Amino acid sequence: MSVYLDYNASGLVRPEVQDIMAKALADNGNPSAVHAAGRRARARVETARAQVADLVGADPTAIIFSSGGTESNAQAVHSALAAGCERLIVSATEHPCVAEAAAVSGAPVEVLPVDSNGVVDLTWLAEALARPGRAVVAIHHANNESGVIQPIAEAAKLVHAAGGWLHVDAIQSAGKVPVTMKALGADSLTLSAHKLGGPQGVGALVLKDGVSAVRILHGAGQERGLRAGTENVPGIAGFGVAADCAARDLDAAMTHVVWRDAAEAKVKAAGATIIGGAVERLPNTLFMAVEGWDSPQQLITLDLVGVMVSGGSACSSGKVKPSKAISAMGLHHLATGGVRVSGGWGTTESDWARFADAWVAAWEKHSARLIERAKEVA
Repeated sequence: MSVYLDYNASGLVRPEVQDIMAKALADNGNPSAVHAAGRRARARVETARAQVADLVGADPTAIIFSSGGTESNAQAVHSALAAGCERLIVSATEHPCVAEAAAVSGAPVEVLPVDSNGVVDLTWLAEALARPGRAVVAIHHANNESGVIQPIAEAAKLVHAAGGWLHVDAIQSAGKVPVTMKALGADSLTLSAHKLGGPQGVGALVLKDGVSAVRILHGAGQERGLRAGTENVPGIAGFGVAADCAARDLDAAMTHVVWRDAAEAKVKAAGATIIGGAVERLPNTLFMAVEGWDSPQQLITLDLVGVMVSGGSACSSGKVKPSKAISAMGLHHLATGGVRVSGGWGTTESDWARFADAWVAAWEKHSARLIERAKEVA
């Protein structure tokens, strides 16, 4: 049987989510219609809105449903600029959808550096905020590769003291660690259903009280006129149930720490470097790297023995792309050899152990081949 350890890419869909989505699909009225089927669809959307709001301690009216995190992050950037922000400050390890939204916004963009552990430099941020121009600052709560958790509350104080807007991509952290709008101090925050055990293709933008959004999709007046397009009722209903389940299982998510750390100890002893291991990380995430064995080769080797994980780099046009997170930390010699292991609601202790044993065995074989090749060359 295969082992799935790629929940940071997309979590397995929870049975409860599959059930509510099947019911919604079987009775799929348009939520803008006034007849009975339309009212039932509207009820599903509003129930889910309250469930998602509860997960992050927000008012349901603060939730704007979307097609996913990419759209919601783009809407947050546009909304901040429309509110009077003149420039952007984006963390060096931010998800590409935020970095790209900033790059094409037309406003000046500065990159907020991180230290060797992947934590943002708050001293640099304070100095940058002191320069002229109201800024929107984008810092994700937890990095999608390393799982490193950022000091969001501290950053929020700096940003607000300078009159700026703080946008927090909480897509990776929600459901794994406590995430609330009040504790983080975010002006806007984004979520995605499929990271919580919900369906792909549905996300949300969450706004602080008193903060307004502008729409980036134009048409009819859905989502209080802030996001045009007929709502994805089955997906939204699944999102709501996934949020409920994630909130319920938040304490259980911490179980992964012990399992993750045991696997980490095995791979580290075999020669892997743990990325971000010296600071606070998501409990379900292990990001590691080796020099001399590119990420895609590792992933294929593991997949052949039934272990599914992700790489810190992606293969494009036959070339290995260095990990953004590893590169930002200054560990360039490891940037093409990253492997990300991430558990979730369906992961067991034996899954983590199986990964560690499989990787160590594969690395030992690969290292032996490298030694033999070196002898042949000599």
